[in-house]
Amino acid sequence: MKSIREIFRIGTGPSSSHTMGPRAAAEQFLHTHSAAKGFEVTLYGSLAATGKGHMTDVAIIETLEKSEMPVKIIWKPDVFLPYHPNGMTFRSLDDAGFPTDEWTVYSVGGGAIEEEGKARQGLAEIYDKENMTQILEYCERTGYCYWEYVEQREGKKIWEYLSEVWKTMREAVERGLNTEGRLPGPLNLRRKAVTYKVKADGYKDNLRTRGLVFAYALAVSEENASGGVIVTAPTCGSCGVLPAVLYHIWKSRNLSEQQILRAIATAGLFGNVVKHNASISGAEVGCQGEVGVACAMAAAAACQLFGGSPAQIEYAAEMGLEHHLGMTCDPVCGLVQIPCIERNAYAAARALDANIYASFTDGTHRVSFDKLIRVMKETGHDLPSLYKETSTGGLAKDYHQMWDNTAERDE
Repeated sequence: MKSIREIFRIGTGPSSSHTMGPRAAAEQFLHTHSAAKGFEVTLYGSLAATGKGHMTDVAIIETLEKSEMPVKIIWKPDVFLPYHPNGMTFRSLDDAGFPTDEWTVYSVGGGAIEEEGKARQGLAEIYDKENMTQILEYCERTGYCYWEYVEQREGKKIWEYLSEVWKTMREAVERGLNTEGRLPGPLNLRRKAVTYKVKADGYKDNLRTRGLVFAYALAVSEENASGGVIVTAPTCGSCGVLPAVLYHIWKSRNLSEQQILRAIATAGLFGNVVKHNASISGAEVGCQGEVGVACAMAAAAACQLFGGSPAQIEYAAEMGLEHHLGMTCDPVCGLVQIPCIERNAYAAARALDANIYASFTDGTHRVSFDKLIRVMKETGHDLPSLYKETSTGGLAKDYHQMWDNTAERDE
């Protein structure tokens, strides 16, 4: 497995697969083709189907236009390249508009890009264990915690990076709690985090706790939907779950930053295992790979912060993901708003419930986290493409015409 830095990427929303990944690809292509007289970019499959709502074209054009050369976007939503649903081909053009070079690359989730058949450069495999069963057995045998295993494999510099991750998460929560108004796009949604926070403060004990968790998750997800700075955890579309749980526990339990950073490391480890053995891309496995994995990560972090054993932490994470199995990715109008924002709030509450449930046990259970990952991958591959980030099925179906970019795709 690669570094958990791949799980926690700091950047701008609204989508890691559809905004951050294409932007990174455009930057890389521009770097190697700075003398081009123009650019042509073809977007395939899911990238084309929901590109307008996710600002894919904006991210690419803004990046390539730094060369002050024209950029043309071609949309092919019905063409799915075999390697991954989020395919794109960059072409450099000469003075006459003829291609001089081309590069096909894929946005594979969490802001990462890959070429078919090629390992990404500079991203070494630094973990010596590939699944959670091996890691749990190691922790039980040696007495180490999950975060200690992360430190052993990543080195002590990981804490500097995770400190920046936590700072960015806190700031996203706090910005979201202090920002009102309308979210961009044709759905005309109002931000809700502020009102949820106000209402939660008026309740007592249990209802206040739940309301605040909702408010924190909404705050981050609304920042993401507005193109604000967030941390993928593991993706932009699911970026509100882990910060909401961490922020709530941090505020209510007066925990140290060190404790929070260790919980983030543990959360990243669980997300990393899923990414390595399955996928965190909604276009590949549906929302179970995004919000479901985020819930698992948050449940693991919460369980650690409340004193859970390695077995209990693994059980909490397993429950967090298990009860999101089969969840479709069907963003209305291709926007990371409905149902994405609400799902983040609900998953944050589920993560805390998974922690409580696991804490009542000794951590023993029948379905392992690794078994669940295999089932999630199989389920995701069995889902029809219209339920995997294309905005043509599920909740998005009746709203498809609200953001119809068909007329613009081939212009």
